[in-house]
Amino acid sequence: MLGTVLGVGSFVAVLGLTSTAAGQIGDSFSVLQNTTVTVDDTGPSTGDSGTYQDPVMDFPSDTDDRLNRLRGVVDGGVWWNVPLRNPTVSARPDVTTASSGTADGTRSGLHVLAASPGALRAMQPTLSSGALFNDFHQQRKERVCLLGSSAAHLLNITQVGNQPAVFVNGAAYTVLGVIADTQRLPQSLLSIIIPAGTALDAYGAPVDDPAQALIRTRIGAAPLIARQAPFALQPDHPDLLRAVPPVDPHALRDEISTDMSGLFLILAAICLVVGAVGIANTTLVAVLERTGEIGLRRALGARRRHITAQFLTESTALGALGGLTGTATGIAVVIGTALARSWTAVLEPYTVLPAPLIGVVIGFLAGLYPALRAARIEPLEALRH
Repeated sequence: MLGTVLGVGSFVAVLGLTSTAAGQIGDSFSVLQNTTVTVDDTGPSTGDSGTYQDPVMDFPSDTDDRLNRLRGVVDGGVWWNVPLRNPTVSARPDVTTASSGTADGTRSGLHVLAASPGALRAMQPTLSSGALFNDFHQQRKERVCLLGSSAAHLLNITQVGNQPAVFVNGAAYTVLGVIADTQRLPQSLLSIIIPAGTALDAYGAPVDDPAQALIRTRIGAAPLIARQAPFALQPDHPDLLRAVPPVDPHALRDEISTDMSGLFLILAAICLVVGAVGIANTTLVAVLERTGEIGLRRALGARRRHITAQFLTESTALGALGGLTGTATGIAVVIGTALARSWTAVLEPYTVLPAPLIGVVIGFLAGLYPALRAARIEPLEALRH
């Protein structure tokens, strides 16, 4: 019976936990991811290496305005890695050589990002000090910047009230603000962010690392925006841009549910087989030990069908009891796991209600051979034994 308890309990627990875990995807599927669309530049490349020669120009200069005109877009803009190899970033103007890090705030290896005001707002940054740059700085190509929290720590800059400056390869940029955290583009926390217009004027378009548009949408609008964005940005050649919508949570839920069910149902089936073998073995031993009882019943007029029914009833009762206990155990496991993880338990009726019947079927099938064997025992031989 213990084998049946384990098998049925595993069956109920596996299906219940699978449904519960899959159900959490709709809740835990990040609203952040569900409202983020990226547009990659897939414009023409030249040369055998296939490197982009001027990919940022595939995004028009008014990318922010075009994206914001789309219904469902909250903020959007373009960003890229400024084409500087191993830039030296320092809080002092007299540092011109690269260094891994010194006490005066000199650092090499920090990233320099270019971002339009729309992309900056789409990142949803949280400022610890100062303010963001805006369209004014973008249009006038001002040499201003923002520091990610990690970059500011490495450069020993914590406040911007006295208008500190950082020097990128000797060029001064006034620090407008320090970003403590950001919802999107976490690499910006270890970066110096400058306006896109300033980056184009000072360093040109990116070559090795193409630009990308970052779009923050309203909930539910992401798939539509992903279809419309390339046409809004490049109506003549939308194929130059590739929009990447968020992962469909329903497809993700179905995939996880299928994978988990397939894997753990094999385990439940093994447990059920073990339970069936256990019941069959126990019933067969009972037949051998109760040979005298069987012979006495046959001598008093019991027919073979009565003996068969007796042992089938016993094994089926064992299976039913194991099925009921296993179902209760499986339900308890699902509810206990859901409570421990603050989930909402999901138990489908079509998996819970038939579970005790599985125990009944297992018990019936397991007792079939021992019952038939008991029925074939001759009364005289049984009494002699």
